[in-house]
Amino acid sequence: MTTIGIISTGSYLPATVVDNAEVGAEAGVSAEWIEHKTGIRQRRRAAPHEATSDLAARAAQQALEQAGLTPQEVAYVVVATSTPDHPQPATAAIVQGLIGATRAAAFDVNSVCSGFMFAMTAAERMLRAEPARDDGKGAKGPYALVIGADIYSRILDRADRKTAILFGDGAGAVVLGPVPSRLGGMVTNLTTRGDQHRLISVPAGGSRRPASAATLEEGAHYFTMDGRGVRGFVHENLPGAIHELLATAAVGGREVRHFVPHQANGVMLAEVWPDLGLDAARMHLALAHYGNTGAASVPITLDLAHRRGLFTEGDVTVLSAFGGGMSVGSTLLRWAPTRHARPARHSAQAAAGLRTPSAAHREPALAGAR
Repeated sequence: MTTIGIISTGSYLPATVVDNAEVGAEAGVSAEWIEHKTGIRQRRRAAPHEATSDLAARAAQQALEQAGLTPQEVAYVVVATSTPDHPQPATAAIVQGLIGATRAAAFDVNSVCSGFMFAMTAAERMLRAEPARDDGKGAKGPYALVIGADIYSRILDRADRKTAILFGDGAGAVVLGPVPSRLGGMVTNLTTRGDQHRLISVPAGGSRRPASAATLEEGAHYFTMDGRGVRGFVHENLPGAIHELLATAAVGGREVRHFVPHQANGVMLAEVWPDLGLDAARMHLALAHYGNTGAASVPITLDLAHRRGLFTEGDVTVLSAFGGGMSVGSTLLRWAPTRHARPARHSAQAAAGLRTPSAAHREPALAGAR
């Protein structure tokens, strides 16, 4: 079976920057209160003409360019999102058309903020079952584009301080493809606790509660979250998921060099960090400048770190996300890309927003950009 890993990354952040003062004025809280509670200082907001597919296509193009691939070389386009362009068709189909990946099968995955981890696992397992393709110059293909993209600004009640202060818009992408077998491919742990699905939801707009004048009046099309319940879920489930992942991979916690978590809330990440057993790892954080970008948060942060040259070939890296459903997805891999990635054309400013504190275990969530 083909050994599959990440061979390139990409991301796209909308141009509009929204700071805590603006968000706080709508939610009835101060800018300082938001930063104290979340570690977030600002976030990006999609332009009125931008849909989730537009952000996803931009990120995909960055990842393809970095990999040196054409869209026609992609076998699968998988988009993780809980803010699709439409209920149907799949946003991935629209992205496939936008980038010209005419030979690719395309589909969406919705595991809310964990979606990228679930989508990447699905794509990796499909690719792993396919034979490596040889163009006469060595292995070439198969390849998959996996994209996390969300525009939460469209589904937030901006007066709800429990949710409105957290989220930003963006997209991140990776290209999966064959990597040297010595790098070990990817080991994944996915779990879902459907009995707790009510902790995070958009109550109306589906078959359970179709859109109506009453649901609009009620505000039931907005994103809702039981913040205290989510925090409890993360503390109860994330450490165990990481420990199980390490055991499956037969890797000790101190062997992990990089930890890229879902950028949900910096204070919550700081609280749970000591229980993960990753004391020697660097926790990579971009939330101070981009907030919680849903399914996009892990690949955006991964791309920013990669473009800063923070990974070395063979580095043991853990990616992990948690979200609605309730779900947790984690992947361990040895870093495969060998050439230094030049900064994406869109992200000269974005790269400055990433911080990977060397003493992450001491203050991982609050060391924002200076």
